[in-house]
Amino acid sequence: MRFLFVDRILELEPGKSIKAEYHISGDQDFFRDHFPGFPVVPGVLLTEMMAQAAGKCLDAEGKDKGKGKAMLAQIRSASFREWVRPGATALITAEIRTSQAQYATAVCSIKVNGAKVCTADLLFSFLPLGEFAPGYRDEVLESFLASRQSGGG
Repeated sequence: MRFLFVDRILELEPGKSIKAEYHISGDQDFFRDHFPGFPVVPGVLLTEMMAQAAGKCLDAEGKDKGKGKAMLAQIRSASFREWVRPGATALITAEIRTSQAQYATAVCSIKVNGAKVCTADLLFSFLPLGEFAPGYRDEVLESFLASRQSGGG
């Protein structure tokens, strides 16, 4: 199972806000058991989608400030309002509320077909990039930033 839950960044203001999307295909492994006969995306994976999007927003700013990679440290709150089913496209938004040298906070949400399905208040810490495998890359973030530089975004 791949654990990447952001397909594309739609809008990004580094260190401030992000809008991204993730298409939830029906063939993902977790649908077999969550729940048989009524497949829905687990709340923990919806939270992970929001954390990954907010992390990309922080990472885009951190490249310039040497903060390191944003890592989810705490789920302060999370609320789930609607079931998210196979075939849905999640529109993920995050607003960075605080961003310090050691930590950051974000308020996030996901909408599906215009309806807000979940929200979360998340806390991030930063891990030095030297802790990651040599050559580590965030292809989704790099692709968005490259398209902006070439005038495509």
